[in-house]
Amino acid sequence: MTDIWPTELKVSKDRRTLTVSFNDGASYALPAEMLRVLSPSAEVQGHGPGQGVTVPGKRLVAISSMTPTGNYAVRIGFDDGHDSGIFTWIYLGELGESGAEKFADYEKALAEKGLSRDPR
Repeated sequence: MTDIWPTELKVSKDRRTLTVSFNDGASYALPAEMLRVLSPSAEVQGHGPGQGVTVPGKRLVAISSMTPTGNYAVRIGFDDGHDSGIFTWIYLGELGESGAEKFADYEKALAEKGLSRDPR
């Protein structure tokens, strides 16, 4: 169990950024695209090691819903219909701290596979 939890979750007016503020004073602006392509869902991460999927075409994705899940997470829905990712407070903190590196790895994987962030 963690002693860190969000004090505020705020979606921007354009629905493309989630700002998460934590009780330790940390605050992160997380782009919807990053949340979508790094979703903790089985659809994106797979059901085991090495089964993850590189999701292309999500540059313009927006957050369409947020549903609390117990006292430990939030389910985020996106306007492309994806809504199975349950983002724990720990994972949101990880994305705040190291999301730029994770997103750079995602962009590298897209390039290696000849895919694009842009929608078709």
